[in-house]
Amino acid sequence: MTDDKQVQELETEESMFVQTAQGITSDAGTLTLQGVTPLTIYFSDRPQRVVGHMATSDFVDLWGAGDNSFETDPPNAVLSFLEPGGVVPDEAVIVIKEPRLQNGELSYSIDVLDGALPAHAGPVSLFIDPFGRPLSPVSVCGVRRRERRRDRRRF
Repeated sequence: MTDDKQVQELETEESMFVQTAQGITSDAGTLTLQGVTPLTIYFSDRPQRVVGHMATSDFVDLWGAGDNSFETDPPNAVLSFLEPGGVVPDEAVIVIKEPRLQNGELSYSIDVLDGALPAHAGPVSLFIDPFGRPLSPVSVCGVRRRERRRDRRRF
């Protein structure tokens, strides 16, 4: 499938993306996913409910493709933590830019919108908003997760 056709399908489906990694490091302007999985999952909500995956290297290659590319309109993303046996950091909402994939590490330049990133953390999932989603104060993915978490706390 050509890059343009794949991007068009992902845009039409409003596909969101998920990347997982064994851990992260971060500083004031960079997030590095260490031991990132070689596949990036994508999925869409109703009505299509499409699920699939692509090589993480292909995801990085698609960054600048299409009229509504992530390069033109950087996506919001939510970093979710899983700390076995420890205190789990709160999720962080970030804007991700300029992906760099090298030797099993995927680095992004970032702006933090909500929350704080630890300098180091264990296993993580990065939930990335769809192509062409306008920058907003919070991520679509993050809003849904925060609402569910608040609902669970009320009971």
